[in-house]
Amino acid sequence: MTSPILETHDLTVRFGGHVAVDAVTCAFQPGELTAIVGPNGAGKTTYFNLISGQIPASAGTVRLKGRDISGQSVSQRTRAGIGRAFQLTNLFPNLSVLENVRLVVQAQSGKGFNMFSTAASHVEMTEAAEAILMRVRLLEQRDQVVSELSHGNQRKLEVALLIALDPAVYMFDEPTAGMSVDEAPVVLDLIAELKEHTHRTVLLVEHKMDVIARLADRIIVLHNGALAADGPPAEVIASDVVQEAYMGRGLEGILENA
Repeated sequence: MTSPILETHDLTVRFGGHVAVDAVTCAFQPGELTAIVGPNGAGKTTYFNLISGQIPASAGTVRLKGRDISGQSVSQRTRAGIGRAFQLTNLFPNLSVLENVRLVVQAQSGKGFNMFSTAASHVEMTEAAEAILMRVRLLEQRDQVVSELSHGNQRKLEVALLIALDPAVYMFDEPTAGMSVDEAPVVLDLIAELKEHTHRTVLLVEHKMDVIARLADRIIVLHNGALAADGPPAEVIASDVVQEAYMGRGLEGILENA
């Protein structure tokens, strides 16, 4: 087995007397999509927040490519290779779709943000941004102001920004929440493409078991902030602890039909 890209060791956070994430130890491999599931209040999003740096840990460590990043800020972790979708919607809401993606491409190129430069002076970066917009089916909206986008298109733009960051670890927190039946498959197809065409690590918090069964290589289950199950989808979904305590009966059929 290759060395893990991302590891958490005894990762813990307490809010007063409440332990929201309780000594979670996990290692995530390159090329693997892991779904993180559990009942409401289980600690899934809090675990995401600890990994991406939104909140500091009370104890434990986060390691990326073998290096301890526990003391780093959100921006430092982003530069190191942690990319979290759906935290980026307010990047530049008054600029166009293309400008948003181009500025991220520009930042990743090492040239930094230049709000006053023209698209013509950055032909290569504009072309790279357009290629990303084509992947997320937003090229026709390239000139639209971001604040005027529909909710579904904002979600697609968030994926575009994450792709432009080109992180080692992609983190998606309920990516289809609030999306219409027609819009959701676009984002799910994009996540599937990331899984198939890169050696990146993908973490996915999702409640929809049909989505998990379709995409996940592995499922981890959190309950009361602690790790309750970890393994291949068929094994975890069929386990008594998951069937009885967390998700209810009948999930084997979802897995078989996915």
